[in-house]
Amino acid sequence: MSTVQGAGVVVTGAGGGIGAALARRFAAEGARLVVNDLDAEKAEAVAAEIGARAVPGDASLIVAEAREALGGTVDIYCANAGVGSPGDGLAGEEVWSTAWDVNVMAHVRAVRALLPDWLERGSGRFVSTVSAAGLLTMIGAAPYSVTKHGALAYAEWLSLTYRHRGLKVHAICPQGVRTDMLTASGSAGELVLADTAIEPEEVVDALFTAMAEDRFLVLPHPEVAGYYQARAGDPDRWLATMNRVQQKWEATEGQSR
Repeated sequence: MSTVQGAGVVVTGAGGGIGAALARRFAAEGARLVVNDLDAEKAEAVAAEIGARAVPGDASLIVAEAREALGGTVDIYCANAGVGSPGDGLAGEEVWSTAWDVNVMAHVRAVRALLPDWLERGSGRFVSTVSAAGLLTMIGAAPYSVTKHGALAYAEWLSLTYRHRGLKVHAICPQGVRTDMLTASGSAGELVLADTAIEPEEVVDALFTAMAEDRFLVLPHPEVAGYYQARAGDPDRWLATMNRVQQKWEATEGQSR
């Protein structure tokens, strides 16, 4: 892609899963990469594999160092780092705080650091790895579902506010992806996501297609569009359907104890 060749790209949470797949694809397309992950060893391993620069640490705080590593300019920023945060309505303050900080505020902080330069240049691209949970919801994961809705809302706001000034925004909203996060989702993920789970590389393919088409919403599982329409068209029917899934999960959990 001409928009990627030679571009300075940052991918957060790139030590594995979707992030590592994003980094490999951008590198293969000729971009100059900064690979970020909280796990320094994983970030350095992926960076060494693709000839990139590793900038490990908190994704919220690495923009300045990443920009310097790329020679002063970040053209594409992939806000991919996230936390699964399972928990119900009784989840503790720390769980909610961490989910909010990683899944939403890390995006806000990155844009705060990047936006002035993007607006001055009249170009920039922000890629938010959200989740189908941001369009729909996910049983057994209140903090995750709520904060992913927040991440999607923030990406939408950026797009509608700045697209006429050259900022392009993409929100990636897959269902199950075969990563450590899916494994960590436990029996809820097994019930709802496992049967249709895809590989991280398929998520990246969907993003690159959306980038070529200049499309905001990236749906690696195309059926999610229908679910989203059903949810909007008849919220009560949607909630009743999801409640039946919840009850099925509760029955399964009861049998496993």
